[in-house]
Amino acid sequence: MFRPHSLLWHYLWVAPNVFLLALGYLIWKRGLHRRFPAFFAFAALSAASELAVYLADVSPSVSAGTFWRVVWVSLLVEGPLKFVLIGEIFAQVFDAYSSLARLGRQLIRGLGVVLVLAAALLAAYAPMDSVLIVSGAHVLEQTIYLVESGLLLFIFLFAGYFSLQFSRPVLGIALGLSVSACVHLATWAIIANGELPDSRRIILDFLNMGVYHACVLMWFYYLLVPEKVVAKSAVPLPENNLAVWNRELERLLQQ
Repeated sequence: MFRPHSLLWHYLWVAPNVFLLALGYLIWKRGLHRRFPAFFAFAALSAASELAVYLADVSPSVSAGTFWRVVWVSLLVEGPLKFVLIGEIFAQVFDAYSSLARLGRQLIRGLGVVLVLAAALLAAYAPMDSVLIVSGAHVLEQTIYLVESGLLLFIFLFAGYFSLQFSRPVLGIALGLSVSACVHLATWAIIANGELPDSRRIILDFLNMGVYHACVLMWFYYLLVPEKVVAKSAVPLPENNLAVWNRELERLLQQ
């Protein structure tokens, strides 16, 4: 069962991406793409790029070198999309502080794109392994996951410190990205620091694919299942440093 090109292997690679495409369609059908444009783009383009990698892997006419070039293209598409999405999460969480939300979204997007491009250049020219294109792809992938998890941790800690609440869909999106990134980093740390036999390395690959499948189903639940509406009386936002920073930033932008 736990071997490459088994039925379970094919399912865990294909199904989450097909489900993600279906989720993108349902988001568009319900008009949620206007509220979460970055997640809509991520669902469509990330799933399509992963399916392209899968087809390159199973196609006998595709050489190993061409396969890894497809992997590179997929990573260079998916990486910036993730950081644009994280910027959208930040803006949604800090929506009450419009200036901070706008600035934070732009900084996260810019930082993410710059880091991905820098990682791509370093990986392309760093003499690491005999098969440079393979090792470079691994470096780029882990860089994306590392920066992604750090930014998401910052958002969770920052929002918790200022007692800001996540809306249900935003919480689901952030949790799915966080769980997937952390599991990938953990499995790669195990692989990098231990000489595991191929049989155990494959199990870790199955773990990554299974966790990502669970995260896609989590996005279905948080984005499509309506939450119970509880009537709440409107209360003003508490005066804190965040409000002061937002006012000062607005003042600077208006000068």
